[in-house]
Amino acid sequence: MPSSDTGGVKAFPIEGRMKNERERLAGMTAEERAWRAQWLKDQVLSKNEPIPVEGYYQARYNPIRRFYRWPLDTFFKPLVPRIGYERAAMYRWFTGKFGMLALGILGTYYYFKYNTNDWTRKGGWRVIHSREEVSSNVASFPRVSPRTEPSDYAARGFKESPI
Repeated sequence: MPSSDTGGVKAFPIEGRMKNERERLAGMTAEERAWRAQWLKDQVLSKNEPIPVEGYYQARYNPIRRFYRWPLDTFFKPLVPRIGYERAAMYRWFTGKFGMLALGILGTYYYFKYNTNDWTRKGGWRVIHSREEVSSNVASFPRVSPRTEPSDYAARGFKESPI
């Protein structure tokens, strides 16, 4: 079965009944104790493990993914012996995510700064500012609009243009 972790074979625990602490406390024979001690020793990996398999990285990741992962992989590979694989992988992951966030913010800023809607183009973002509310208890109460001519209302920056 392609979606099965065991390939269609029913899984069984290799720890046996000694998996539960209650079973171990209930009483173990000398043979079970020796088996449990050996099993615990077998769970400890040697300093050489995990052994890197030749070609595994190339088989796991396609060329496009290897290309865009290359800069951060190259930067964080020397850190693995110093800080450990898990910590280096975590730092690499966060660095990539923060880098993408920064690029997204800078790209959005660039788009809004240089693609505004004015009289020279049809597209772009048009930002309309609301007028401030003026009530009778404000010092500048009878505020008159700075727009005095009909052409002031839909100019979209035409009057300020140097052309």
